[in-house]
Amino acid sequence: SRDWSSDVCSSDLSVETPSVAGTTDQVDVNMTVVEKPTGNVMIGAGYGSAEGVVLSGGVTQQNVFGTGNFVGVNVNTSKLNTVYSLSFTQPYWTVDGVSRGFDVYKRNTNPNAIGAGLYRTQALGGQGRIGVPFTEIDYINVGLCYDDTTITTYPGFSPVRITSYVNTFGANNTSVPATLSWTRDTRDSALYPTSGGTQRSSLETGLPGGTLRYYKMNYQNQRYYPLNKTFTVYLNGDIGYAGGMGGKPLPFFKNYYLGGVTSLRGFGTSTIGPKYEDNTPVGGSKRVLGNAELLFPIPGMTNEKSIRISAFMDAGTVGESYNFSDWRAAAGVGVLWVSPFGPLKISVAQPFRMQPGDTKQRIQFTFGQQF
Repeated sequence: SRDWSSDVCSSDLSVETPSVAGTTDQVDVNMTVVEKPTGNVMIGAGYGSAEGVVLSGGVTQQNVFGTGNFVGVNVNTSKLNTVYSLSFTQPYWTVDGVSRGFDVYKRNTNPNAIGAGLYRTQALGGQGRIGVPFTEIDYINVGLCYDDTTITTYPGFSPVRITSYVNTFGANNTSVPATLSWTRDTRDSALYPTSGGTQRSSLETGLPGGTLRYYKMNYQNQRYYPLNKTFTVYLNGDIGYAGGMGGKPLPFFKNYYLGGVTSLRGFGTSTIGPKYEDNTPVGGSKRVLGNAELLFPIPGMTNEKSIRISAFMDAGTVGESYNFSDWRAAAGVGVLWVSPFGPLKISVAQPFRMQPGDTKQRIQFTFGQQF
């Protein structure tokens, strides 16, 4: 039987089961429900080893005017990015569970704050999206976006790659990215998975109508294999391929990057791969990443489902080829804690396969909700 009093959508629930008149084996179920408040005001802070202090705040309403629709207004600030966004989602646009929504955003970026070059970007855009569930575990998402980005450079001080980009594409660019993705989720738990996995493939392309034409393709496969009640093996594979269209190269800000606590640990965030003349990372049109982890609870806390330890090995490369000679690799241990204040992820890693110019960063962490 279900404990209806614990339903997340109600704060008070009474159930009556009077007998159906004229029968001996039937009852009516009468429920009286007082709906819980569905709005939320959030003020938070986080810290990442790359972006430093991240401050965030937002107001969300999951049941606007009793319609079941979601509306959210968010602000996210760090030394690299300041993002303002507004989102709307109608989760049941149709009775079959097809959802629709839109997002609008403004993003100001200052790469010089993390040593990535003296220039600034300002982007303003919006997108519409539709989600279609095909089965209980398969989901298709389709989106169409419009983005207007302006790059501010400083003659004599901005990196050559940025001034070269402006000379090729101009200081102000528009793009009309279309996205298509498929997701399959067979995990036994989103919080503490021990079996099953997720697969995701996606395509993004800049359509005619914008000044930027490009494509990006990704495929990711994550799997969990339980060894026993204590130990779980986690495997992740991620590959990406991108390129420019219309006779122009791939815009540099659409490049793939690699390195950091969320990808290849033990290396500085987004620092793996070729470097520009000022030693800032180039990224690349091709990326491959593999992660293997042994997950287990903290000894003495086997029933605690919010924290786990891992022993891991990461390997991968980014650039203009998948050449194995360019691969990097590291091994270490980590902790993941889904705390009441947001997820905390800490890793201590030692690279054992490096290339000249790589940045080693043995201890890395990120904390707090970021969006």
